[in-house]
Amino acid sequence: MTTPATSPPLTQASAPPTTFRRLLSLDVVRGITICFMIMVNNNGGPGSWHFMNHAEWNGLTPTDLVFPTFAFVIGVSVVFAFEARLARGANRAQLAKHTAVRAIVLFLFGIIVNSFPFFHLAHMRFYGVLQRLAVCYLVVGLFYLYDNRAWTKWAALVGALVGYWVLIRWVPIPGVGMPGRDVPFMDMTQNLTSWIDRHVFPYHLYLYPPDHNVRDPEGLLSDLPAIGTTLMGCLAGIWLRTTRSVKAKTAGLAAACLSSLAIGYLWSLEFPLNKNMWTSSFVLVAGGYSLALLTFCFWAVEQMNWRKGWTWVWLVFGSNAIAAYLFSEITPGIFESIHIGDPHSPHSNLIAWIFLHTFAHIPDPGWAAFAYSVSFAAFCFIPVWILYRKKIFLKV
Repeated sequence: MTTPATSPPLTQASAPPTTFRRLLSLDVVRGITICFMIMVNNNGGPGSWHFMNHAEWNGLTPTDLVFPTFAFVIGVSVVFAFEARLARGANRAQLAKHTAVRAIVLFLFGIIVNSFPFFHLAHMRFYGVLQRLAVCYLVVGLFYLYDNRAWTKWAALVGALVGYWVLIRWVPIPGVGMPGRDVPFMDMTQNLTSWIDRHVFPYHLYLYPPDHNVRDPEGLLSDLPAIGTTLMGCLAGIWLRTTRSVKAKTAGLAAACLSSLAIGYLWSLEFPLNKNMWTSSFVLVAGGYSLALLTFCFWAVEQMNWRKGWTWVWLVFGSNAIAAYLFSEITPGIFESIHIGDPHSPHSNLIAWIFLHTFAHIPDPGWAAFAYSVSFAAFCFIPVWILYRKKIFLKV
């Protein structure tokens, strides 16, 4: 594969193979992730099992790993998608423009998802999942276009994680004091991340006044370590495009997985795992588990050539991840606005009515909630499958 004359020289570690081939295992990873994301976002309510819910503050559950895995996958995708387009003759200016437009559209999608169906401007939330992914995609995408060398990504990753730790641990919170001395370190509301969000977008946060937890889990400052998560994916993508053997690539992913988990859990003794604040230790631990999933899928699909059977469902989900996510987020709002019987009854909206008349008959509340979660994911699979059969793929 050749690159335009204006491209920066590639190091030996990032030299592309002579032909481009779609990384099918990455589609499988994306599909598994979006399916689990749909399930945990529609987990069946208070009776759901612990692992189907986010940790309240410090700590980690499998649910907390879904969002960072998506950010990680974006980083891997940037490498493969950009190199493929460069090989087909696109120039870097065209890719930069496309990246910016795509990020803006994704950001706007996020605001629509947050606000649907009522769109109350007074408390319209500007932060969110798709908004954070848009920021990560924009920053890492433009960075990779400017410089596709691995060592610069390593430097940026270390700078983002260490810099964020320094800001949270050692920078005084205006009007509050020094973390760990005047206020508990990583207090739920009295931390630098929440302080910034309250002053940038008051009344537009995930939790806003008069709620006592005035904060947002996708706030402005915590975009910095989230970009680090995407940089980890970018580094994995660079590694997978080297000319090394498939077995060597699998081994490298596994080694990176173990190293990331070890360093992240060690750092968590000082800087606790916290998805709400996206702490640096959380980046490394979540990134380690993302690497574990990628390692398994890469080994199964690329090394063992398991390309039929169990991979099909995940390929369908992964091929239209944005469509699946939008459908799963908008549908509950529509269903909740449909009332059956007394509109003042807490069980009158369509979702509550369906749960009460079907899944609530399962004796164990955990299994009842899980059955609802799986059923909703299967329901969301239907439109994605239709799009897949018609070869329609929603892209921004």
